Amino acid sequence: MNNSLYDIWVYLAEDPLLALTSTLLVYVVSNRLYLMAGRHPLLNPVLLSVIVLSGFLLLTDTAYDKYFEGAKFIHFLLGPATVALAIPLYRHFQAVKSSALAVMVSIIAGSLTAIASAVGIAWLLGADYQTLVTIAPKSVTTPVAMGIAEKLGGLPSLTAVLVILTGIIGAALGHYVLNALGVTHPAARGLALGVASHGIGTARALEINEAKGAFASLAMGLNALLTAILLPLLVGFF
Repeated sequence: MNNSLYDIWVYLAEDPLLALTSTLLVYVVSNRLYLMAGRHPLLNPVLLSVIVLSGFLLLTDTAYDKYFEGAKFIHFLLGPATVALAIPLYRHFQAVKSSALAVMVSIIAGSLTAIASAVGIAWLLGADYQTLVTIAPKSVTTPVAMGIAEKLGGLPSLTAVLVILTGIIGAALGHYVLNALGVTHPAARGLALGVASHGIGTARALEINEAKGAFASLAMGLNALLTAILLPLLVGFF
């Protein structure tokens, strides 16, 4: 019986559909738990899915490269999903246009703060140049952050991990921080989530309010652009 189960597992493990199916199944269950808990931010489905899938890979001794080979279709869909964030932005374009100056000042300040806080803390802890440029773009969406880190001599794979962690933490705790600071305006909250926690934070903002999601998606895109421009100019200070 054990041999039969082992043979079945070996067969399934060789099938790239296993990774795709497992990822979708885990996310569906995580999202159901998230909804049952009233969308509690600490039960973010992305966070739950990462924990469960990481444990699954460790328990089955499955290499990440092998897992990604089967799940890469989901990775491909990140592109269209990111582009789709322009829809709420289009719907609320007039609101964005009417506060364009405030939006730009906020995003520039947020972008610089995200870089300075990450680099400053790492520097105080004794990090070297490679570590600093690896962690600096942690608030930028993953493909852009990895590209920036690679060009500046950082470790793109570690940058990707830091970006994901930043997004998850921002989506889970961002609203608590904003509440504590007394920030109530949807535009301000959306901009903060978009700058600080990129796509995951933006998705969280969209769940709550479309206007908030529109400002978050704008902040996410412009923060990526600004970081790609500003960070190479600032590395001399590292």
